[in-house]
Amino acid sequence: MKTIEQILYWLPRMLCIAAILFVSYFSLDAFEPGPPLWQQIMDFLIHNIPSYILILALILAWKKELVGGIIFTLFGIITSPLVYSQNIHRNHSVKDSLNIVLLITFPFIIVGILFIASHLIRKRKNQAINLPVDNREV
Repeated sequence: MKTIEQILYWLPRMLCIAAILFVSYFSLDAFEPGPPLWQQIMDFLIHNIPSYILILALILAWKKELVGGIIFTLFGIITSPLVYSQNIHRNHSVKDSLNIVLLITFPFIIVGILFIASHLIRKRKNQAINLPVDNREV
């Protein structure tokens, strides 16, 4: 049982880091020939604002799994229609737009659910440990 708890502890954290790195990858399009380097660096920093917010949410989730789980789940749910509408206007393909939503926002929904599950399992385990051994009245 210990390994399941460890997996459930580390899986949302590692998946979240991977998802943040994936989202951050898209900010590399700020570097292109032409504009001055300082402008490209500024564009890169601005493009990474969602990643900074997600990193702060991960730090919070690392300490408070339930709150972080709710934040990541809501983030994924709220941003899904935004990502979909932005992409449907670009490529005019429902299938492609849904695939992009699954790639970008769905991992954060899964991360949120995993953080919540980890919190609930830890809470249940702590409650079981704190139960009195003998329930007889004295």
